[in-house]
Amino acid sequence: MDFETVLLAIGDGIATLTLNRPEKANTFNDQLKRDIRAAMEVAEEDSSCHVVILTGAGRHFCAGGDLSAPRAPFVDSFGVGTPLPFMDAIEHSRMPVIAAINGAAKGGGCELALACDFRIMSRTAKIALPEIQFGGVPGAGGTQRLPRLIGIAAAKEMIFLGLDKTAEEALAIGLVSKVVEPDDVMPAAVALAHELALRPGYALAAAKRLINRGMEMKLDDALIWEREMQVSMATPEQRKAAQEAAMARSSTYAKIFGDAPGR
Repeated sequence: MDFETVLLAIGDGIATLTLNRPEKANTFNDQLKRDIRAAMEVAEEDSSCHVVILTGAGRHFCAGGDLSAPRAPFVDSFGVGTPLPFMDAIEHSRMPVIAAINGAAKGGGCELALACDFRIMSRTAKIALPEIQFGGVPGAGGTQRLPRLIGIAAAKEMIFLGLDKTAEEALAIGLVSKVVEPDDVMPAAVALAHELALRPGYALAAAKRLINRGMEMKLDDALIWEREMQVSMATPEQRKAAQEAAMARSSTYAKIFGDAPGR
C-alpha cells in the first residue's frame, strides 16, 4: 500500500515505518498524521508482523508540527478534547514499537517517540519539548507520557525549560534506552526487533497492555488483572508452540520444559 508521506516496508516479521517528509524535517501535517495511523493499521492486520520500527527519512526523526501548514491556532486537526489516533495507534499497538531516532526529535517528534516502547538514539541527535518557549505546552502526550517514563522532577525540568537534551543526557535520565553512532541507529533497531520477534506475539501483546494500562490502575486491581491475563492470553496450543520454539533456541529451555511433568 502506498502512502503520501510515509514509507512502509514489511519483511522478516518487522514493519519499518519511515516518516517521509525530509524536505520539511518530517514535521507533522494532517496528511502525515493520517498516514501514520493508516500504516499502523496495515501492520496490525498483517499476521506476519511482530515488531514495528519507526524512523525518519533524511537528517531528522521528526521536528514536530509543520508551522507552515494551515490550521486553527492551538487546535489540533483532530479537535480539542479528542484523542490523537495516530499516537494511540502506536501506543496501543499489539506489537512493540521501536523509535529509531536518527536525528532531531523536537516537540511532537519527541512525543511521537514517547508513544513508542523503545527509543534508540543517534549520538549526534537532539531531543526536546520546546513548546513553553513560544507560549505553549506539549499537547500530544508530552505532559503525561514523559513523567510516567522519567519521573516528575526530570519531566518538569525538561518541559518547563524547553531546552534540548543531547543523546547522552537523554540516556542518563532514562528517556532513551540506547545511544549509538549515527550509522548504527537502524542496525541497532533491527537487531532489537529481531530479538523481540522471537518472543510469542500473544505474550508481547499481553505484557504491553498490562504495563501500559496497569500504570494507571490501583495496584490491587492491576495484580488481579495480571493473573487473569496470564490465564486467558493464549490457548494451550499457542503455549505449547511457544515452549517448543524456546526449546529449539536454547538447551537451557529444552532441559526445563523437557523435564516438565506431562512431557
